[in-house]
Amino acid sequence: MRSVILLLLPLITACAQLTPQKILLKKPQKNQTISVTEVRSNLVLTKTSFKNIVGWNGDRHDQALAAFLRSCVKIRKNPSRSVFGSISEISGDWLKTCNTASSLPLDRPDLARHFFETRFQPFLATASGQPEGLFTGYFEMELRGSWLRKKSYTTPIYGRPPELVEADLGAFRDDYKGKRLLGKIIAGKFVPFADRAEIEAGALSGRGLELIWVDSLIDAFFLHIQGSGRVLMDDGTIIRIGYASGNGHVYNSIGKELIKIGELRPERVSMQAIRTWLENHTEQASKIMQKNRSFIFFRIISDATKSLDESQGPIGAQGVLLTPGRSLAVDRNFIPLGIPIWLDTTDPINLGEPLRRLVIAQDTGSAIKGPVRGDLFWGFGSLAAAKAGLMKQKGRYFLLLPKKD
Repeated sequence: MRSVILLLLPLITACAQLTPQKILLKKPQKNQTISVTEVRSNLVLTKTSFKNIVGWNGDRHDQALAAFLRSCVKIRKNPSRSVFGSISEISGDWLKTCNTASSLPLDRPDLARHFFETRFQPFLATASGQPEGLFTGYFEMELRGSWLRKKSYTTPIYGRPPELVEADLGAFRDDYKGKRLLGKIIAGKFVPFADRAEIEAGALSGRGLELIWVDSLIDAFFLHIQGSGRVLMDDGTIIRIGYASGNGHVYNSIGKELIKIGELRPERVSMQAIRTWLENHTEQASKIMQKNRSFIFFRIISDATKSLDESQGPIGAQGVLLTPGRSLAVDRNFIPLGIPIWLDTTDPINLGEPLRRLVIAQDTGSAIKGPVRGDLFWGFGSLAAAKAGLMKQKGRYFLLLPKKD
């Protein structure tokens, strides 16, 4: 690690020329707006009450409790307040809260609601004074694959390359806390890793990094966006694959690229519309997809001998099984994983119908950036795919933090 630090010194020096980004913290006072973090833009938490949360009484809090208990497994393994960063300074004891949650039955919505109301304090989250943010959706998709490259299976799904290095810039200076870079070391220098175009041109081929082969480059592209999937293998078995790492390049929406060249109108952009365009323009599809230089590496998270529980999703970034409709992907630079969040937005299919529910921050995503930004996990199947593909809603959320004793 020391050698990596030395190699990164030129990079850190260059970064030092930028405007410093500070982490701020103020002790909470009555009726005070609490500024918790300032990274790329402010995350400001304003204390409120459950009476001010529209729709709170109508939710199934027991479903959120079940999802929260999964996060508690990880919280117990690492109860350090440092896991929750600056937010820990205005919250109570997470371990004690998890212990209380574990004593509750999972078939009593009333007791679950009482638990959240008595153990947690809600805070409205705003980004530089703006409570409204973007909320999208994702799902667990299904692909067809093979363990070996064959005539119909020519697109590789790669595991994480061993030379991929992650540098935590916060280890060098507090100004860069929460910032990470991915790359590799060549001739003593830390350099960017291969991008999508380079990898698809063969930058990693022939090294045995291929986990499986799938029958569609377009399916593989959307797998990279979703971050996980089920693969029906040609021997009849089903496996689950999940996110292992990215290549370090910034995610770029190809929907924006299609708008830029006049192929799609902004109001018509959705996952379904993008897929249809790619399938109808096979000669141009690869070039357009390569506009997104980000590339995702995967790992097999369940083998063919294990049954798949339809009520449970894949494993998220927190290392717990995701719960359809109750797990939210967030930007971990602002929102620590494991925090209950009240989501207030609208349904992507039944337009105008409120979508208000208690969710748990349990995942991340390369496209999920900002203080008020979320990606709701919808599960598996055609309805989940439809909702995830259409979801591009404005909304807001409230963070629920354990009360201080």
